[in-house]
Amino acid sequence: MNTVQVYGPFADAGLDELVRGFFRPARTARTGAAPIAIDVIEKGDSYVVYAEIPGVAKDAIAVTIEGNAVTIATEVKREAQEGERALRSERHVGARVRSFTLPVELDEAASHAKYDAGVLELTLTKKVPVAGRKLTIQ
Repeated sequence: MNTVQVYGPFADAGLDELVRGFFRPARTARTGAAPIAIDVIEKGDSYVVYAEIPGVAKDAIAVTIEGNAVTIATEVKREAQEGERALRSERHVGARVRSFTLPVELDEAASHAKYDAGVLELTLTKKVPVAGRKLTIQ
């Protein structure tokens, strides 16, 4: 038997987002920029993270690892030259941060990073789990 569904033209979340988004400013008040897009791939004893960070110098990227938490932070600064006047400026200037956690703790010493063509590649080595110790009862 067929089921009958009631049609609600305004029940679709996409239309609601469109209407709400129309009145929202183009740049968000949070950071003013799109978040850092990442892909995370698990390869045996490590994770490989690809983060898109175009237009950022290698020296302006900071990666920190604490346990199983990873933070990628960048800062872009642009200085106007004397006699220049910006007619339109859409590129992000300022700081962007992306943090995420992974299922296991990471070995900071064995992990490494590479930056090429606007993509940061992190190879994050999993920490070897420590076996429990049997206590002697006295």
